[in-house]
Amino acid sequence: MSIAVKKKKKSKTAPAPKQAAQEITREPQHTPSRFRHAIGKYRVLRSDACIGCGKCAELCPHGVHVKYEGAQKTSRPKDYLCRGFHCKQNCDYYCIDKCPVGALTLRINPVVETIGDPRWTPEMILSTWDMAEHGRVTNDTLNGELGDTDGGFDKLRLNFPKKPKKKLKPKDIDTSIVLNRRGEGGTQIKIDVPWYGGGMSYGSVSPATMVGKAHAAQIWNTFSCTGEGGFPPHLDPYDYNMITQVATGLFGVREETIQRVRIVEFRYAQGAKPGLGGHLLGDKNTPAVAKMREAVAGMSLFSPFPFHSVYSIEDHKKHVDWILAMNPAALVSAKVSTPTDVDMVAVGSYYAGAHIVHIDGSYGGTGAAPDIAKKNIAMPIEYAIPKVHEFLTNEGIRDKITLIASGGIRNAYDIVKAICLGADGVVVGTGELVALECIRCGNCESGRGCARGIASTDPELSNMYDENWSTRRISNLYNGWREQIIEIMIRYGVKTIPEMRGRYDLLRHVDYSD
Repeated sequence: MSIAVKKKKKSKTAPAPKQAAQEITREPQHTPSRFRHAIGKYRVLRSDACIGCGKCAELCPHGVHVKYEGAQKTSRPKDYLCRGFHCKQNCDYYCIDKCPVGALTLRINPVVETIGDPRWTPEMILSTWDMAEHGRVTNDTLNGELGDTDGGFDKLRLNFPKKPKKKLKPKDIDTSIVLNRRGEGGTQIKIDVPWYGGGMSYGSVSPATMVGKAHAAQIWNTFSCTGEGGFPPHLDPYDYNMITQVATGLFGVREETIQRVRIVEFRYAQGAKPGLGGHLLGDKNTPAVAKMREAVAGMSLFSPFPFHSVYSIEDHKKHVDWILAMNPAALVSAKVSTPTDVDMVAVGSYYAGAHIVHIDGSYGGTGAAPDIAKKNIAMPIEYAIPKVHEFLTNEGIRDKITLIASGGIRNAYDIVKAICLGADGVVVGTGELVALECIRCGNCESGRGCARGIASTDPELSNMYDENWSTRRISNLYNGWREQIIEIMIRYGVKTIPEMRGRYDLLRHVDYSD
């Protein structure tokens, strides 16, 4: 693909932030499911024997039962809010037993068994939905911390001291991180939370998804990423909080968009499909997507692997210099997968002039990535992070470059685990989509494959929700994560994110614990 070469005055300062159309604050806003009957772990069934006495509505503190004034019958139970058998064992308001006519029954919702996978278990999905709805965990009976993979982050546990050395309060905690650590060139950027949103290209997800990610990043003073599909017009209000990606296919890469942003990311490889480049199948290459990518509508698009102009550190440096010649104020990030020599790749990126090394492990990627690639090629991220961290430390450059990790970061606990292993911060992706009620069906590669409209370019499906709903859901998720991280830091007795970096003693592995 060609690169537009229209000459413009080069930006020497960071672009000023722009305001989005609708003001949404960090304060959690109740944002319920967009579906009439949300999926929950349990089904509460009300038989015709119900006399509409409203006893269940009086008893349940979770809002499962509602009896509207003047109604003869109690409304259909909002059973996605139900705590189920936990109430039976621990509470004195268990509605099933308290119903005077025995009209209520409880069972496991069979639909729950059809969603998720070992990495994203049904309970983790439901817990993420709960946080995206309320801005914090309201149903602590769901296991939102660990998956069921028997490996990776699911084998690591947070190792809390019996008594922290410092007595801290939430106001004492600073969750920000610095992205420019080189001390030479580029804008000084600090983000308020130790994560930013991963690249999802125009064509891979719906416009409402992209805008929701970008707007939430603006609210939380962090970043989202365009992916390799160009910079579509609906992201124009978010220049200040967008990373634009330059991938091997150069789809949508323009001098004008490189000059607009504060961070430019070279995507050399991705952990979900290292050695395979990128791909967008023809179903998702609509006329609008094709116009942005300067391609032919309906044709499958593939990004080659690798950059055939980069075979050495010197070649890599030419890439970095190319970006800085167009935008001297920009930070340059190098996104790479995790081969066995990923530590050497990270050092090479530093000497090439990159400000951020973004290592992407094998657990990440959506349903669009082939399973054979996701499960068999790249190094798991929990091995790659300490390997890179220690090598950079031994080289004496650890504090001069920002190490960002991605590839299977699902929740606040995984964020903390990645930092304790040696990362400065993380990139999240799938978690944002789950907040929008993704069920992990794995059909992301098809134009009409995503029945919930999240990863779809089909107009009928992608219009199932608007950008304000998606913004609030993702912003709520961010708030919940930050609250959980603050709680963890208080228990650790640390005030700042850098204090946790590389602290292996703050973790334990279940296979090697006494």
